[in-house]
Amino acid sequence: MRPSTRNIEAASVIPPTPHERLRYRRIVLKLSGEALAGTKGGQGIQPDVLSETAAELADVYALGVQVGVVVGGGNIFRGLKGASAGMDRAQSDYMGMLATIINALALQDALEKANVPTRVQTAIEVREIAEPYIRRRAMRHLEKGRIGIVAGGTGNPYFSTDTAAALRAMEIHAEALFKATKVEGVYDRDPVRFPDASMYSSMTFDRFISERIGVMDSTAATLCRDNGLPIRVFKLTTHGNIKRVVMGEPIGTTVSG
Repeated sequence: MRPSTRNIEAASVIPPTPHERLRYRRIVLKLSGEALAGTKGGQGIQPDVLSETAAELADVYALGVQVGVVVGGGNIFRGLKGASAGMDRAQSDYMGMLATIINALALQDALEKANVPTRVQTAIEVREIAEPYIRRRAMRHLEKGRIGIVAGGTGNPYFSTDTAAALRAMEIHAEALFKATKVEGVYDRDPVRFPDASMYSSMTFDRFISERIGVMDSTAATLCRDNGLPIRVFKLTTHGNIKRVVMGEPIGTTVSG
């Protein structure tokens, strides 16, 4: 019988034993809001996509990987889009931060239905539904065998959730930042417009930043470069890709050096 969400929250969890061939034992996964919508530019949350994402994370969790997730909110509200329509930029960004909290709660529910203990922490306090983000508490949750979902961006306007993901990954001493995207990795040209585009298996941070690769904003990439945190870019919707990357398979593009 599947345990109830309440039992999952209350039970003492024994973390899974790490697989002996793991390449990464602690990661932060940056998950866009659009990924939960299922289509580029999509709105809302698709229940089947949410369930599939939770099942994928449950498989990774079962390998003994300590998983932190930073979620975006573009499927509900995007701060930059609001600002471009005439809204005050700070106000618009705060609305986007609230959108990430909605996505985090949805992902928590899906993970707990997959029997994975989960905690949501937010950079903007909403104590009735989530814990405030505290670095040491976030690390403790991972050590105790829980997936940690961090929402609310950095808590400050003018910073993207990519930057929040890089910041949180460094704070909790993650071994890599995983960026799940709609395409297989980083290409020399837009693979949607150019079928003959070539994918990089690896590239340096300097090239990633100088060529203005649209996968991640330059602030996040610079933070990772300056602190020696590799970025793994790969396609989310190919089932099993997260698991393959944590096991060290050459999936997608590695940004490092």
